[in-house]
Amino acid sequence: MIKKVDHIGIAVSSIEEALPFYTEVLKLELLGIEVVENQKVKVAFLKAGETKLELLEPASEESAIAKFIAARGQGIHHVALGVESIEERIQDMKKNGIKMIDEKSRIGAGGAKIAFMHPKSTGSVLYELCEKKEGNNHD
Repeated sequence: MIKKVDHIGIAVSSIEEALPFYTEVLKLELLGIEVVENQKVKVAFLKAGETKLELLEPASEESAIAKFIAARGQGIHHVALGVESIEERIQDMKKNGIKMIDEKSRIGAGGAKIAFMHPKSTGSVLYELCEKKEGNNHD
C-alpha cells in the first residue's frame, strides 16, 4: 500500500534564507522551486537519497503554512507517503477510521495527486498521501 516515504515537508519563513544550509552545508541537490498557487505556497525540493525534503514557504499570510509557522514556528510540517491509486488509498484510510482533510485528491507540487490525513487520527502527525506521475520533475 505505502511504497516509500516520498518526502518530508519542512515549513520555513524564507526558502532563500534556508537553502544555503541544505545545499552548502548538507550538500543536498536542489531539484527545483515552484509556486503552488492553489495552496498559496512556494516549495523547493531537495534530494536526500531515496527521500526528498520539501521546503515550504508561505506565499500568502492566509496560507496553511503561514498559519503553521505563526502557531508552531519553523520546522517539520508533514510526512508524505508515496502511494499508487490514491483514491483507493483515501477510501482505505476512511474505512480504517482515519479522518481525511482531503476527501478526494487534489493537485500539489510537481503535478502530484495529494491528500492529507487529519493529525487527530494519526497520533498528531500530519501525513500526506502522494501519487506521482511517471517523469515527475521532483523524482
